[in-house]
This record gives sequence, C-alpha cells and structure tokens, in this order.
Amino acid sequence: MKKPSQKPFYKWTILILGCLTNALVVAVQGMGVSVLLPEITNDLNLSLVQAGLIWGMASLPSILSFIIAGSIIDKWGPKRVLIIACLLVGLIGASRGLAVNFSTLLITVFLFGFFSPFIPLSNIKNVGLWFEDETFGTANGILSLGMALGFFVGSMVSASFISPWLGGWRYTLIFYGLIGLLFAIPWLFTQSNYDPSIQEDSEKQTIWGGMKHIFSVRNIWLLGFALLGYNGAVQGFLGYVPLFLRNIGWQDVRADSLAASFHLASLFFTIPLAFLSDKIASRKRLVIAAASLTALGIGLFFVLEGNLLWGAVIAAGLGRDGIMAILFTMVLETRGIGKLYSGIATGFVMIFGSIGALLAPPAGNTLASVSPQTPFLFWAGLCVLGVVSIILIAESGMLRKAQPVNSGQS
Repeated sequence: MKKPSQKPFYKWTILILGCLTNALVVAVQGMGVSVLLPEITNDLNLSLVQAGLIWGMASLPSILSFIIAGSIIDKWGPKRVLIIACLLVGLIGASRGLAVNFSTLLITVFLFGFFSPFIPLSNIKNVGLWFEDETFGTANGILSLGMALGFFVGSMVSASFISPWLGGWRYTLIFYGLIGLLFAIPWLFTQSNYDPSIQEDSEKQTIWGGMKHIFSVRNIWLLGFALLGYNGAVQGFLGYVPLFLRNIGWQDVRADSLAASFHLASLFFTIPLAFLSDKIASRKRLVIAAASLTALGIGLFFVLEGNLLWGAVIAAGLGRDGIMAILFTMVLETRGIGKLYSGIATGFVMIFGSIGALLAPPAGNTLASVSPQTPFLFWAGLCVLGVVSIILIAESGMLRKAQPVNSGQS
C-alpha cells in the first residue's frame, strides 16, 4: 500500500470528494429542513412547538452517535464507513419526505441526526491518514468550507428554488436523499490509505477501551471544553440575532442580510485561517486570537446600535469555520491520539460541541427578560471560557509544538 507522500495528487482527490460529501450529503440535507419548515408545518398541521422539536431533534442523537461513529471509523477505516453512511443518510434523508404526520417525521429526523455525523468524522479521519502535518490545517479547512457552503446553499435554494421546481418539500427531501445515495458510488472506487501497521490494533479496539485512553489525555478534555464554549456561543448568537433585530425595529430583509453576513464572513476566511495555521509557529495562538475576536463581536451587540452592528457581526463570524477546522486539526495532533484513536477522539470532542449547541441558546434566551441585549453578554462570556480552555492547553502535549514549521521537527 502506498503512502500519501507517494501519491501527492490523489490525496487532494480524496479531500475534494470529502468536501463535496460534507456539503451535499450532510449540510444541504440538514439545513434544507430549516427553511422548508413553514411549508412542512402547513402540510402536516404542526404546532409551533412541534416545528421547533423537528428542527432541534437532529442535534440530540448526535451526542450519542459521535462516540459510536468514532470507534467504528477507527476499527473499520473511513472508506467503508463513508460508503455505508452515504447509503443510510441518503435513504433516511429521503424517507423524511414520506412522513405522514409529526411522529413519523420526528423519527426520521432523529435517525438522520444519528447517522449523519459518521460522514464528517470519517472525512476528518481521512485527513489524518492522507495528509502530513504541514497541510493538516488547510485540509481540515477545506472540509469545514464544504460544510459552510452546504449550509449556505441549503438555506438559499431549498425553499426558494428547489421546492417550487420539484413540486413541494416532500420531493425536495427525496431529491436530496437520492444525491446522498449516489455519493456512495465514488467512495466505492476510492483507494484506502488505512495504515496496516495499526490495522490489527484497530480491529481489537473497543469503544470502552478507546474511551478509557482518551479520558487520560488532558488536552482532549480542554479541546472539548473549548468547543463547548465556542460552539454554544455561536449557536445561541445565530438563533437570537434575527429575532433581536426585528424586535428593535429592523426590517426583515435588513435583519436577514445582517445575519447572513456572519456566514459570508466565515466562508471567506475559512481557508485563509486554516492555511495560516499551517504556516505559523502555533495553531493555539491563532485560535486564541480568532476566538477572542468572536467573543468581542458578540459582546459588542450589548453596546452598539444601528449600522455599527454590521462590523460586530463580521468580527464575530470571520473565524467560525476556520476555528472549527483548526480545533479538529489540534485533536489529530494531540500526543497520544495518533491514527489509532483519531476517530473516537474527534467524536468525543464533538460531543462537547453538541452539548453547547443544545444548552447555550435557551440559557441565553432566558436572560432577555433582563434586557434584550443581555443574552449577548452571556454568549460572549461563554466564548471567553472557550478561549481560557485553549490557553490552558499544554504545548508539550501536542505533536506540533510552538516552533517554526521549517525547523525539521514535528
């Protein structure tokens, strides 16, 4: 089996396919439900509470599935998991369009949320198998860009173009599901780069055995708490901003445009931040700076008004997907993780992100009773706690220490 260094171009083929899979199989399908909810609500006669449950349900099963997915990926290798996951996510995604009532839609959304994490986790594992340290950050940045593009495209075209073109939300979800099914085909013909030197150890590994190992790695816990704080802050901020702006008198189009500028800023800066992380001495320092800017941008909503909010939202958004990419890269570079535990370690860290996304929005929203601006202080503070977690990460526990990349050390 050839090593990645002997296939300098093929690894980029794997990465591009992973980027597209993240975008079209996971992100577009997931975000499509959000913008199709008004149409779904009318057709199935859902209440406002039921509609909220449909949207929020997808994140709940991922808390459990991240660890299961990571362990399976470590044991079987990402190629086999990607083939099966594309088939399952495609079939389950399409089945959402066949729902006849709230219960059947809730079940299919739950199953979609359980199996969809297998795909981005597999792609992160592939980065660890195919890419060297000098391109880790850039490769993960491209994967994050795929998710960002998928979320953006899914929100832009699902309700406005695809649904009217195909004849409704049901055909739209079935169409997206068929796309997911088709992505299993190119993965079937890709070459695997699963290191045979760790194959036997991977096959013997159990979920509990892998968990016991990563429980002992301090930096993994700190990366998890960093993701909890950062992801929770961003999720709460994004959910509250459109409502906040409307309540203070902004027109719908203007409010939506400001919220969308957060995603556009992230799209433009994802690759530059990830690329820069490969070139500077310490990824940790770059994440601290970028996440601090996010905290500042969110916190400025407490004091700024009018057009000045555009600058605040861009400051908050420019690091979003780039930070995620760098944090996952740092997981792969944590001493004691390596190729053997990269899947379950990444899944473990993602659990913290899901917990933050689940709890931070309602916790912050309750503070709106104090003043409409108070939730922004809470989410800014949560982001600062994430920054503190990053500061506490020991460079000695990372394979890539704070030194120039051309120093010849890894």
